[in-house]
Amino acid sequence: MEKLIITAAICGAEVTKDDNPAVPYTISEMVREAVLAYNAGASIIHLHVREDDGTPTQNINRYKQVINAIKEAIPDVIIQVSTGGALGMSIEERTDVLNLKPEMATLDCGSVNFGGDEVFINTENDIIYVAKKLQENNVRAELECFEKGHIDLVLRLLRKKIIDINQHFSFVLGVNGGMSGEERDFFFLKDSIPNTATYSVAGIGRFELPLAKLAIKHGGHVRVGLEDNLYVSKGVLAKSNAELVNCVVEIAKKENREIASANEARRILGLMEGKNE
Repeated sequence: MEKLIITAAICGAEVTKDDNPAVPYTISEMVREAVLAYNAGASIIHLHVREDDGTPTQNINRYKQVINAIKEAIPDVIIQVSTGGALGMSIEERTDVLNLKPEMATLDCGSVNFGGDEVFINTENDIIYVAKKLQENNVRAELECFEKGHIDLVLRLLRKKIIDINQHFSFVLGVNGGMSGEERDFFFLKDSIPNTATYSVAGIGRFELPLAKLAIKHGGHVRVGLEDNLYVSKGVLAKSNAELVNCVVEIAKKENREIASANEARRILGLMEGKNE
């Protein structure tokens, strides 16, 4: 079994310091959380950025500042930028960051309800637009799928050669309005992707660590972090992203699964070894 790739989703676009004071906003806070997560065992930093007051932004200059600051502190870490942005952003706004040519970026593979009146919209044309822009900039996609229909769309676009044959999926499970994070859901998605594909699991809220354990046992990889889950245990707020990464490392030890370094993650995912932004 391959070594385990741990991704730390350090801030997201929706959670705030009111939810958990450890959520980073400023550049120095982002660097601190990235370094702590990396030192705990994360080889990928899944990156949204905020203004200093916490406002989510896809501003390319803000992204450049944050990426450069993180890379200065931890040069070999893999930066995976978000093209999801925040609710209400245009697809052009969401994808401007790809012009920085990061190693990886997310590609959201369908729309999903986020509760109440909030809908995260990703039309088929949006998905094709992002897929082509990823290829134009030589950026490796992580295919974010919130339910089985998203995987089916990926496979259809694969047959049309719109999606790269070298696939890495992310199952985002437990979103309010999306597919749940029960064990049956994990296996349904895992068994729906090509045998040649790699995958990671991002469990939302209480699903984070149970799904991490399933992914570790069954050859997948894991995403954790304050974007997805604010608690290290029931009712106990995580003091940092590193605490959540440490939980995954402890599970991996019990399952005798070694943790991948950044360059080992590059090899597993087919990235150019040692590439820096």
